[in-house]
Amino acid sequence: MDLTNFIPDLEDVVEDLGIPGVAAIVLLPVLIPVAAGKVGKPLAKATIKGGIVLYEKGKGVIAEVGETLEDLVAEAKAELAEPEAGEVAEAAS
Repeated sequence: MDLTNFIPDLEDVVEDLGIPGVAAIVLLPVLIPVAAGKVGKPLAKATIKGGIVLYEKGKGVIAEVGETLEDLVAEAKAELAEPEAGEVAEAAS
């Protein structure tokens, strides 16, 4: 297997990319940290804040759903107990 087919010639790469492409490759390592610092940090903070707000709202919703479910279970148990009380009263008379 000939590995020279997988490695492009530097001249071909430069010709294909042109001056803007080569400039981008050279400047990219310099520009990415600058852009990430100015744009990335506020974006990350905003994302974290949004996550915290959603978490807090979610906790409240889950608590309300839990209370509603407990109420439904209590009502169902009360309804199940009612016929038994009625049957006991009828059997006693």
